[in-house]
Amino acid sequence: MKNGSTHNGKPKYQCKICGRQFAIDPTNSSVSEETKQMIDRLLLERISLRGIARVTQVSWSWLQDYVNQKLARTPRQIKVSEKSTGELTIECDEMWSFVNSKKNEVYIWLAIDRNSRKIIGCYIGDRTRKSASKLWVSLPKIYQQSAFAYTDFWQAYKTVIPHEYHRAVGKETGLTNRIERLNNTFRQRVSRLVRESLSFSKKLNNHIGAIWYFIHGYNAELDRI
Repeated sequence: MKNGSTHNGKPKYQCKICGRQFAIDPTNSSVSEETKQMIDRLLLERISLRGIARVTQVSWSWLQDYVNQKLARTPRQIKVSEKSTGELTIECDEMWSFVNSKKNEVYIWLAIDRNSRKIIGCYIGDRTRKSASKLWVSLPKIYQQSAFAYTDFWQAYKTVIPHEYHRAVGKETGLTNRIERLNNTFRQRVSRLVRESLSFSKKLNNHIGAIWYFIHGYNAELDRI
């Protein structure tokens, strides 16, 4: 019996006895490296996976498998060259997101180097002291030892960052402008972080992988400037 159509318009059928789905005279072809490279770039823009499938004309199931594998392979740490000279200043903040349901809150903790604007630390978890500690541990040692850290007044920072290096400030001071601007960049560029959007993560691993994938892409863009 008829059972819809494939992504390229061919009619699909389903066997009434065994339930197998198939297309008559299928025209399956491998996805080219050029198309894969385009997909890699589109993953760094504000476009849903459904949108990427339409633009690149690949099947939804293939794209989902390809993206899942890519996100799973994405490193969960940042490589930053150790700086030994000059004053180091960082800005830290946490950003709200969710997975599958808005009741399932997931916070993205970020730290950036004020001078280079690069992301130098990240942790994805809840909004507790433990997560703040994980963010601090994710920083390169040179930043942990000598960088001045500007944050908002969230109590978790005070209990994690050494007192002599911590500066809690309000938004009116402008001393956390860069990290707050980065939060906006995340929401503008990562579709699953856009507020009031249908593009959201259903699995935590994919959510974390997508954020890390963007972080590496963002830092690479700064290297090219």
